[in-house]
This record gives sequence, C-alpha cells and structure tokens, in this order.
Amino acid sequence: MHATLNEQEVIRREKLQELLELGINPYPAPLYPVTHYAKPIKENFSEANQESFQSVCLAGRIMSVRDMGKANFAVLQDATGRIQAYIKRDEICPGEDKTMYDTVWKKLLDIGDIIGIKGYVFITKTGETSIHVKEFTLLTKSLHPMPVTKEKDGEVFDEVTDLEFKYRQRYADLIVNPGVRDTFIRITKMKNAIRNFLNERGGLEVDTPVLQSIPGGATAKPFVTHHNALDIPLYLRVANELYLKRLIVGGFEWVYEFSRDFRNEGMDRTHNPEFTILEFYVAYKDYLWMMETTEQMLEQTAIATNGTTKTTVAGVEIDFKAPYKRISIYDAIIEHTGFDISGMDENGLRDACGKLKIDVDPTMGKGKLVDEIFGGVCEKHYIQPTFIIDYPVEMSPLTKKHRSKEGLVERFELIVNGKEIANAYSELNDPIEQRERFEDQVKLMERGDEEAMYIDYDFLRALEYGMPPTAGIGFGIERLAMLLTGQVSIQDVLFFPQMRPEK
Repeated sequence: MHATLNEQEVIRREKLQELLELGINPYPAPLYPVTHYAKPIKENFSEANQESFQSVCLAGRIMSVRDMGKANFAVLQDATGRIQAYIKRDEICPGEDKTMYDTVWKKLLDIGDIIGIKGYVFITKTGETSIHVKEFTLLTKSLHPMPVTKEKDGEVFDEVTDLEFKYRQRYADLIVNPGVRDTFIRITKMKNAIRNFLNERGGLEVDTPVLQSIPGGATAKPFVTHHNALDIPLYLRVANELYLKRLIVGGFEWVYEFSRDFRNEGMDRTHNPEFTILEFYVAYKDYLWMMETTEQMLEQTAIATNGTTKTTVAGVEIDFKAPYKRISIYDAIIEHTGFDISGMDENGLRDACGKLKIDVDPTMGKGKLVDEIFGGVCEKHYIQPTFIIDYPVEMSPLTKKHRSKEGLVERFELIVNGKEIANAYSELNDPIEQRERFEDQVKLMERGDEEAMYIDYDFLRALEYGMPPTAGIGFGIERLAMLLTGQVSIQDVLFFPQMRPEK
C-alpha cells in the first residue's frame, strides 16, 4: 500500500480539519430520511404531477459540479442512477450567514463526497429533470480522489478501463462505471431466476461443508489448511457433490446448492481459484431428463436476465432457446480431428496426441488423454449451446455406466461459446463399483496426477445404505454469468477477483 499521501489527499484532509473546526461532523450518524431516488424521479416526474414532488429527500455521491458563481449545478449519484441538483446561494443561506454555501459548498466539498439534499423537483430550460435544493447535509467526506470520467446528458461515455484499477479497486470501479453495476444486478437476476426455477419444481436449497477432510467430488488440485484443535489437515472443497449425494441417500429427492468452491489451479480469463458452482441432484431421474431440464432452466433464466433468449459475447450472438444439439464425445473428436479414438488404448491415445501436437505427460491416464484431445481441438468449435454426451468410463469416476454402450458412461457436458458451463451424470450408485473407480483414481495419484480423486470411505458407506437412481449436474455460475452479461473475462463477473499482492 502507499505509505505517503499525494497532494490531493493532503488537501482533502486539510478540508476535513476545517469542517471539524466549523463544528460540522464529516461522518454523522447514519440515519438520514431518504424518501426518493434518482431513477424513479426521472422516470415518473412530469409537469402534470409535479405536486407529488414538492418535497423530496435524496442522498448520494457528488459526481460533478458546474460553478456558476451564486448558483451551481451538481450531479448526484445514488443506488439507482444519477440526477442533477440545482443549488442557489441565497436559498441555501437565506440570512446573512453564507458559510454553508461560500465555505462549505464552494470550498470544502469535493467530487466523491456523499451528501443528503432536500428540495423539490423541476425541469430546467434545457429539459433536464432536476432537484431544486433547499437544504443539504454532508454525510461522508471522501478523502481519496476518484478517477475522472466524462458524461453527457446524464450518461457516462468515457469509462475507466484500466484493469489493474477495476479489479483491485472494485468499490471505486462501481462508483465511476455505471455499466459495471448493471452487470452485477443482472447476475443477481440470473441467480434468482435459477432459484425460482428449482424451487417451483420442488428443489430444496441446502448448505454443505466448505472445510472437508477429503477433497472429493471433482478431479482438481485442492487448497490445504490445518485445523489446530483437531490437529488434522483440512481441504477447501473442490466440489460439493458427495455431500449432496449423501442427502439423496438420506431421503431428500431434489437438493441444490450454490457452492463456493476452491481449486488450486492457474488463473486466466475463465478461471479464478475461488468460484461458484450450482449443483443439484434429483432422485429417480437420469442424464436424459437432466438435459431437458437444463434446456428449460437456461432458456427461462436467459429471458429473466435479459428479456430474451439471446445474448451477445464479443460480437457473437448465442441463443439459449431449447432444444440444444447433442453429439457424443467420440463423434465430436472424429468431426474435428479425423481420428476415431473409440477403440484406442493409452498408447494409441498418446500417439494420436502426438500427431495432433497436443502436449501430454506420463501422469496422464486414458481419461485425461481423451480430455486433452477434446479440450485442445474440439471444444472451441461449439459456440451455440451443445450437449457433448456419452464419455469413456475413465473420464468419469462418479458416473453410471451407459445402459447400452460398452465402455461409456451416461454423462454430458454443456459447451457454450467454446467453454464448458455444465457437467452432468446419471450418478453411479453401485458402492462396489464406486470403490473400484476410486481405487483407479488412487493409481493415477501414485503416477503423479495431482488432480486425481481421493477415496472417500464415508461416502462409500453412505452408498452402501442405498442411493436411488439419481441425476446430478454442476454449473459454473461465473461462466454462465459471463455469457448472459456479454463479458469475456471471469474477472468482470466477480466483485473481487483474485489478484497478486499489491506492491
């Protein structure tokens, strides 16, 4: 952090001291009687109903000031948007004492200060709905200057785009870039729409542990911590799958969770070490039912978020209207590489990777090699929502074997804009076979695969009590949010993305 203050910060602290000497508390008690907000005033006020706006009280941040001597126009920003305020010296200070205008307003307030205003609404000669201020109150003195933006007709047209600033100082980014706030409001609409969809169909929202003794439910490298009282290592969860399945064993037939998960992996435009996954599990269903349910949910969610099934990302239009294309992973690989790998063993897959110029290492088993081929060559071609189905068993240690196709499992991934946003199975509920699959993962771990899955003996015990046939799915919420808000970087849909320590 900066150890010394710059010139502007020094000046603001001097103004703070002057306010205190005038007996003005720059940080008064929080109660302020707000009655109106900027956006509803601008949407609803007219000369025909002006009587309803003769007494309004707003609070917000000063974003700009136009000095006209004995009168000023200022732009105030609250949680709903921006509105112009008109401040006239003789109306703010009707008596002899002009301190509140000449000293406080003109000299001691700054862009970024938060004030409360009382007055009435009117329309200026230029046609702009504004507040004629009769009284103002300083609510918070800002000590750090804000980045400068430009606006016209009440709209910001010159946003701050420096990524170091945007991601590290999101609080300031939200102040000066209104579009950023809109993105996060739409993300909340998206999550609410998903919750409504699941709740209306009988889903039960639940919570499961973040700290786990075994990082199960996904092939990913975990973060490790230590519990002092128990003197044991604990892991930040990489997935919540195995706990949700325990609840299906316990008798719940539809459970879901928005799970904050953690994976100790690299960071790029689609990966952050801390992220949100929505997982839900439904008894007596399979992956075919889950595909139809996913289509319905995403279609409705897109409409609730944007008013349409369509969204645009980097100039590409994507349509979430059901139904979605379905293609097996082997057919997708044939289509984009010309290789039929369905009958290949590990050595054959390594040869294929070499011919396709895909880097592999000795820790990778058959499942990882297939994944590298699909991810490296095929995935980028699926822009419109597409279900990639019927994976080889080696790629899917928690998935039920395919009912009619030897060596495959009943699994799909939903690919949109060249990236996976959902992964789903007909869940494996045979405890003996599940133990064998876990043991295969241990062999991969012994070969050096840091993402291989641990054996969860308690989960095996739960399966031995009997889990009904179940369909399960996990959605990358940030990746879905990127699509529905038109963002190309995961950092733009996280309030506070992970950053290197500030120097």
